[in-house]
Amino acid sequence: MSALPVPALHATHGGIWIAGADGETGALSRGEAIARAADTPVILLNAPLVAQRLGYPELSGLDLLELFAFVHPARFCVPTPAGLARALDLVPPASDADAPAFLRAAAAALLARMEAEDWPEREGAWSSLQALARLRWPWAMLAGRHIRRPAEAERWLFSRLPEWEEAAPRPPARPIRLAGEAVAERLSTLVGSAAETRQGQRDYAAAAAHVFAPRLTEGRPNLLLAEAGTGIGKTLGYLAPASLWAEQAGGTVWISTYTKALQRQLDRETMRVFPDPAVRRARVAVRKGRENYLCLLNLEDALQGGFQGRAAVLAQLAARWAAYSRDGDMVGGDLPGWLPTLFRRAGSTALTDRRGECIYAGCPHYRRCFIERSVRGADGADLVIANHALIMLLAARRRDEGAPLARLVFDEGHHLFDAADSTFATALTGQETIELRRWIVGPESRARGRRRGLAARLSDVASYDEAGALAIEAAIAAARELPADSWLGRLAEGLPLGAVERLLAAVRDTVLARATTQDAGYSLETEIAEPDGALVEAAGAAAQALEALRRPLARLRQRLQAVMEDAPDWLDGAARARVEGAIAGLALRTETLTAWIALLARVGGPADPDFVDWLAVDRVDGREYDIGLHRHWLDPARPLAAAVLEPAHGVLVTSATLRGQEDWARAEARAGAAHLGQTPAHFAAASPFAYPDNAEVLVVTDVKKGDLGQLAGAYARLIRAAGGGTLGLFTAIARLKAVHARIADRLAREGLPLYAQHVDPIDTGTLIDIFRDEAGASLLGTDALRDGVDVPGHSLRLVVMEAVPWPRPTVLHAARRAAGGGSAYDDQVVRARLAQAFGRLIRRADDKGCFVLLSAATPSRLLNAFPPGVAVTRVTLDEAVARVAGRLSSAGRIGHQVSA
Repeated sequence: MSALPVPALHATHGGIWIAGADGETGALSRGEAIARAADTPVILLNAPLVAQRLGYPELSGLDLLELFAFVHPARFCVPTPAGLARALDLVPPASDADAPAFLRAAAAALLARMEAEDWPEREGAWSSLQALARLRWPWAMLAGRHIRRPAEAERWLFSRLPEWEEAAPRPPARPIRLAGEAVAERLSTLVGSAAETRQGQRDYAAAAAHVFAPRLTEGRPNLLLAEAGTGIGKTLGYLAPASLWAEQAGGTVWISTYTKALQRQLDRETMRVFPDPAVRRARVAVRKGRENYLCLLNLEDALQGGFQGRAAVLAQLAARWAAYSRDGDMVGGDLPGWLPTLFRRAGSTALTDRRGECIYAGCPHYRRCFIERSVRGADGADLVIANHALIMLLAARRRDEGAPLARLVFDEGHHLFDAADSTFATALTGQETIELRRWIVGPESRARGRRRGLAARLSDVASYDEAGALAIEAAIAAARELPADSWLGRLAEGLPLGAVERLLAAVRDTVLARATTQDAGYSLETEIAEPDGALVEAAGAAAQALEALRRPLARLRQRLQAVMEDAPDWLDGAARARVEGAIAGLALRTETLTAWIALLARVGGPADPDFVDWLAVDRVDGREYDIGLHRHWLDPARPLAAAVLEPAHGVLVTSATLRGQEDWARAEARAGAAHLGQTPAHFAAASPFAYPDNAEVLVVTDVKKGDLGQLAGAYARLIRAAGGGTLGLFTAIARLKAVHARIADRLAREGLPLYAQHVDPIDTGTLIDIFRDEAGASLLGTDALRDGVDVPGHSLRLVVMEAVPWPRPTVLHAARRAAGGGSAYDDQVVRARLAQAFGRLIRRADDKGCFVLLSAATPSRLLNAFPPGVAVTRVTLDEAVARVAGRLSSAGRIGHQVSA
């Protein structure tokens, strides 16, 4: 295998190197690299990242990640030279200087793979390449020399996808009580004979079995709150009784997570329950919201001209992936997270069902639809792995239909309150209202691609039912009062159109006049209190406009239900499914309109003590992107209890930090148990890890608050002392960017690559994959990295927080703080965040690490957030650096892989 006669370029914060077609490798300046890349096509690994390193946004070339996605769709590789080497079974480069030569060899290997007889992804490749060649894909000419034209027309995408089949409804689960011996035996089977026996895990499994007993009283589920410290093995601890109950009772257990990372981990763990892949496919389902899945009709539109330029290339690569994907999940599934980021602004969101425009059985791809397949797979599965938000929405819907989700396991249960807060909130904003307009009216500009409105989706109903047709016409007319394209620009110019845009203009004026934030780059908000006459008048007019829309939508829903009952001849199975989908969509949107109208009644009216209402102008880097009114429950655990817990028969809420250092009362309140009128069962098992021996907490006392130079210097010294392997957590994106800009280059020159959220053009999941893969790398991030990150100790051995993670002083937080005890409420929030951040540090029994807090003013009362016995010491930065180096001298010196 010889390298291609094409140069390859590799750029990091530590330097830039190029390997020429003659095989010679040399270092370049930034200017020289830009000139070479602009003059001659070069092989790159992650073109957007290289472009950022060079400061040359228009950089393009032969991106190896695009070629990998074409040759091996639905396969993942860590997008670094070392990660690509492992994926291709090649020897990784020994240094960054060796990386360009390796990239040329990797390209040759990928092209040679297309000539192999055993290439498993051959089918469809030739047809796909012809389309990519017409789009002038940079790799098309080279790849075309290695793919032979098939003798017969090959199956491609839609013809490759299997069709789902209807199945009879699952019978109700039988009431059974699990035997303790059977649960212990199932746990032993899952753990395996070679694994260590853990009493805490056995106790946990026995306690979890309680939720699967028959319910004694309606509205009072068997509820267990279980805190299991890291290392107990809670995943297998609840999978044992859950799988046993599903098998014996013939029922379904819904397992919910807050993060996609844990959802993927759970999916892998079910291999222990069902080792046979075919059995596992039938018995385990992963459910996510519709917006996570590829919409085949959107993809077809994109392939037929709906996407142009680079976006069209992305559509073709997405089509290659879809033909081999397990489930069509574009967000956390087997689509590499880095693939959409290669196309910068040409993202993949337009390929998913984000706008509620599904036409269900009216779609030519309905029987192959990934979304419909996942729904039907869940209907007959023993274990369904979902997320908190979807579970809450499904539970509320199923409760109303008389078919509740009966057995629920909420892992990462400490996030239930936050998930309920988002799920049961109301937002009357420009973005939300324009989406409703598009759902009703349909396409209003060619640039929006496919936007089928109500009239197009329900044309057969309209021709059959005159009252339904009139309701559709009335709804479309009323929807014209909602914001249309370019609404933000009109508001900025003082030229709003329609009642709702005039409301948003009044909201914007009020917020800009009253907001007191000192940071001009972030969002602005103010309470809905003492509104002026202009806002009250605009709210009244908008409420009338929304009511004028709600009425015909409600009438249309009634007419569709009547059509279903009448069952005309044309209402076959496909049409019935489409009408049922429309009824569900109308129900959701009329509920939303009702909530919006109730929120508008608050403007100029009395406050409702159950809710917190405010006005906001949402901004990022000072640029406005949304405006509107917001309503959240003061206590979102109330609707959580009513919609999710009360209808259930058994619920397990579990987490490693469910209580933290608080009592059970707070956990009960945040999980909704306090609203059930019953005392839930409790279980607690401390982590078996020797935290006092393996970790320490250092509070640095001499880094001046607000001094970015000192802050950046502290991070650089600590990362250097640990030899990389550092997770840096920030409470403000601006400080994260400033620190990264000051230290990334010098650390990279020392062989310690530094990555960062909000800086590197890489999705968060892939950043974590790179961090996990490179022992010498470090990662800076914000809240998303504080929880749900499972990185082993050789890659994560130091956590540094730049400040005490106090809650942001928002309108919502102020209201909950007042109701929750003032400063004591703040302390509870901070302790929980510190505990979650510390939890990233020790994930295995042999992990060792340090937790450093760069805040001299850290109150001592917060320091009990850490596990009992862990030493907490206030030290100078010099002392902290010395202690980190001493503790991690053996753990961190295992070498690092070549950087991206």
